[in-house]
Amino acid sequence: MTNVSEKSKLTTYGNIINGQSVQAQDGAVSNSIDPSTAEVWATIPSSKKEDAEWVVQAARAAFDDWANLPARTRGDYLRKIGDMIPEYAAELLELETRNNGWVLDEYQYLAEVLKQVWYDAAGAASLVGAQGRTVQMGTGDFGFTSRKPYGVVVGILPWNAPLFTFTIKAAYALAAGNTVIIKPSESAAVGSLRYGELISHILPPGVLNVISGAGREIGDYLVSHKEVNKVSLTGSKATAERITKATAHSPKSLIFELGGKSPNIVFEDADIDQAVHGLINGIFTPNSGQICVAGSRMLIQRSIYDEVIGRLKELMTDNEFVKHGDTLDTNNTMGPIANEAQYQSVCGFIDEASKEGYEVVFGGKYGGEAVLPGQPEFADGYWVQPTLVKVADNSSKLAHEEIFGPVAVAIPFDTEDEAIQIANDTNFGLAAGVWTQNLSLAHRMIDKLQAGNVWVNTYARVGADLPFSGVKESGYGTDSVLDYTVEKACVINIR
Repeated sequence: MTNVSEKSKLTTYGNIINGQSVQAQDGAVSNSIDPSTAEVWATIPSSKKEDAEWVVQAARAAFDDWANLPARTRGDYLRKIGDMIPEYAAELLELETRNNGWVLDEYQYLAEVLKQVWYDAAGAASLVGAQGRTVQMGTGDFGFTSRKPYGVVVGILPWNAPLFTFTIKAAYALAAGNTVIIKPSESAAVGSLRYGELISHILPPGVLNVISGAGREIGDYLVSHKEVNKVSLTGSKATAERITKATAHSPKSLIFELGGKSPNIVFEDADIDQAVHGLINGIFTPNSGQICVAGSRMLIQRSIYDEVIGRLKELMTDNEFVKHGDTLDTNNTMGPIANEAQYQSVCGFIDEASKEGYEVVFGGKYGGEAVLPGQPEFADGYWVQPTLVKVADNSSKLAHEEIFGPVAVAIPFDTEDEAIQIANDTNFGLAAGVWTQNLSLAHRMIDKLQAGNVWVNTYARVGADLPFSGVKESGYGTDSVLDYTVEKACVINIR
């Protein structure tokens, strides 16, 4: 199969508030841009404070009834959402592809993942209530704890993986008994609005709501609202700082899953073929490096440095291995940058490499005309070639700042201690990869790497039964059922 569907005509999508699809109260809309062509393909609400107030009140009004349902009943609702996913998967995945430019082939696994998350949340719903503890307080006093939902939860989504982060935040928060407001990025909101609409046909009104709008218009209002009890952000450090300031006068529980500058470390005893493909999949195809755990720093032991670099170049300059083009064509392996602002940022880093005189191993070109010659329909799109830059050490801007695009640096190292020093020389701490056949070495690296997630002889493997969180400036907290509840303590005098 090649073309999944024809590109649709301009379509209007609405907010999902109290079970209904509605436009912003003042009728304002904004455009959704297809990053492969830079053309408008849909319109979405441009919500204001009055819409944000409406959505908060809808979620608050629905909370008591939802929280007081038997946990198994909440689980039954969530299981129905999981059952719905296969029927609408093709539509949702196409919308996601047109939202952010990831090639459709990248999403083939996603429908099954989303379904499984809803199922896992459904199963966990009935277990959370049993997570309380009993404590012997001393003669005559008996202590115990119970788990209670926070109340209204706001989930703020990134533009790079909205359907996945929507599901992780909503499923676990709902399982715990909270009601939810999803705020997608205004540059990639269509899939989330449609997803919310489908879910609203299953859940009681107001239990799950989705509102689109600029962060400056509704973001601060939502997170600082006194009726909002918890905020979960997947996004940038700058947004986390803004949320922290906005909630200073109305403190609430926060989850921040932020950026990364993740090392992907290859030792000389590694399976070279396996490691090379792991390096590629960590930063280049098929998501164009637009994931928070992107392995953007390739640390390669000096004895195999030239060999690994050579194999990377051989594959990444092979037109049969790397294919740009229509993101709905499953033959293509790499899409554009998701939006114009991010495209300009990534291009700036490539220009920086040239300005500083670093050796570009491959790539270095950007723009539709340069990356897709002979395909004029993509001339104005936000296309960037996969790019690898050699740097001598970890001191450069390219090695320290998050690029969030298909641009990586290759850094040589000699010893295990040097690899640890380079890997940890960053303000971030989200993820790291290690490629070695030495089990003892692997365990030492796991212990010493300052990262919330470490993968050995694989990369970016996550699961609903594992926590996903960062350290340092990569954030804190996890989107899990338990973390969407408050542990409430009680002491009874029984003398």
